[in-house]
Amino acid sequence: MPLRTLETWPHGATMLDAEHTRFALWAPDAFSVSVELQEGASVAMLPQADGWFVVELPCLAGTRYRYNIDGKRDVPDPASRAQALDVHGWSLVVDPLAYQWRHEHWQGRPWHQAVIYELHVGALGGYSQVEKHLPRLAELGVTAIELMPLAQFPGERNWGYDGVLPYAPHATYGSGEQLKQLIDRAHELGLAVILDVVYNHFGPDGNYLGQYAKGFFREDVHTPWGAGIDFDRREVRDFFLDNALMWLLEYRFDGLRLDAVHAIDNPQFLKELAHRVRQQVDPARHVWLVLENEFNQANLLEEDFDAQWNDDGHNALHVLLTGETDAYYRDFAEDPTAKLARCLSEGFVYQGHPTRHGHARGERSGHLPPSAFVLFLQNHDQIGNRALGERLHQLCSPEALRAATTLLLMSPMIPLMFMGDEVNASEPFLFFTDHHGELAEAVREGRRNEFSEFAAFQDPERRERIPDPNAESTFHQSTPTFTENPHTELYRQLLRLRQRHIVPHLPGSMALGAQVLGPGAVSARWRLGNGEVLQIDLNLSQATFKHPVGSHLLFASDTDHALLTPFCARVSLTPGDTSSSVGEHS
Repeated sequence: MPLRTLETWPHGATMLDAEHTRFALWAPDAFSVSVELQEGASVAMLPQADGWFVVELPCLAGTRYRYNIDGKRDVPDPASRAQALDVHGWSLVVDPLAYQWRHEHWQGRPWHQAVIYELHVGALGGYSQVEKHLPRLAELGVTAIELMPLAQFPGERNWGYDGVLPYAPHATYGSGEQLKQLIDRAHELGLAVILDVVYNHFGPDGNYLGQYAKGFFREDVHTPWGAGIDFDRREVRDFFLDNALMWLLEYRFDGLRLDAVHAIDNPQFLKELAHRVRQQVDPARHVWLVLENEFNQANLLEEDFDAQWNDDGHNALHVLLTGETDAYYRDFAEDPTAKLARCLSEGFVYQGHPTRHGHARGERSGHLPPSAFVLFLQNHDQIGNRALGERLHQLCSPEALRAATTLLLMSPMIPLMFMGDEVNASEPFLFFTDHHGELAEAVREGRRNEFSEFAAFQDPERRERIPDPNAESTFHQSTPTFTENPHTELYRQLLRLRQRHIVPHLPGSMALGAQVLGPGAVSARWRLGNGEVLQIDLNLSQATFKHPVGSHLLFASDTDHALLTPFCARVSLTPGDTSSSVGEHS
């Protein structure tokens, strides 16, 4: 990989050779900027056009530095590649070429092979501890791990969505070299590695950009986290575009999942990011780009991005499995079976339909392939955004969960599971942070007030029992125990069937429709790329249905294969079928 230059990588400290480093900071509101080195040297940076300050110095990898603005305040490098301690302290010069890759010829995996396992590095003990889980996951049938955000955040514990230094992997998880070793080992085992990145906001503590680069933000645009980021500015766009390229080129991640891009609300930036990645990554590599997007913008999935997390599918299944209709589940309370059928046949449920707030949401998605949608029964949000962090197996019957898991792992959509799903982990996954003082109190109260919409927590006294995000015990409770059981064997069995009968034929597959059999029961069909028709019959009700199964039964979660019995699922294949629909769906 060639060394970066100022023209191609403008932000931060770039090693020009083993002994020299270029420092560059965009500080349009500063009169003067200097580099402060921990051993005591202070070197003025040279002002350049458009608000840039630059200087080249004899400087080795590992040097601690920071910037001084106008002789008044010291700040970390916003593009720091590593921090010595925390978000407020010294940044470190990093040599991106120091790690010797053992599997540098790894080219990734095609997207249709993805079976994704989302995990939190901190909850599992850091990079070296995550590495110990990789053989187990590969044997289970997982083909990719997805790491929740790693960007340096304040304190030692955090989900990662409060990051303020997006170029710096969080120091308490291990070194950058250990992160590369984790990725290297994953590639050795045939596992792709995806990183969750947050480009829609900065966390509430440790972001100094507004003190010397007010133009980074738009005061006329407000998000849940404060002023919006101004993606119309070239310097701002490059800050995030180059960050994406750093993870993909230097760390050799196999893909990125972009968090909550509806809060970015700038499709042109998103398209530019996708185009820049496709241009600069070796065309022989398989690199995945995945969105989380409340707007359900199907147009972004036509060429630019591989897939989107399908919250609609999760929400419809959750209502059917648990009966919960609080808060955002209200949008799925009316006829959830028809909504699930629409999801299975067209991808999104909301395709311009009005939500509970009366606003139209989404775009038509029926023309997209099933692999454009990532389906899940749980993820960090859907467990952790519960007040008590309960997991799905604690909210529905084992039979219903078995049936829903069958749909998850055998549908042509891309399956995602959250750490612990495969063993029905009993531990919760709670929302945790490590803030202090007034900010800690605000986060604590804000967390509890979030649940005032939920019937179970309308009583203020009950809300007081919601775990304090800043308590260290809240973090420690969120580490799952991995003890194999029959549910694990279900995952193993289904993923073997998926790998053998479905994955090879996913390219070119298309939905043929989904039929509502009755409340809680659907039958969905897809034509695979080899012409075979995949049929999944799912019954999440107490009724029994007579419905024909395909000619070759792959799996049934109940022993009575002739009938679709309560809380069961059947998966079957039929040789080439020219029919285009199996019934009406809403």
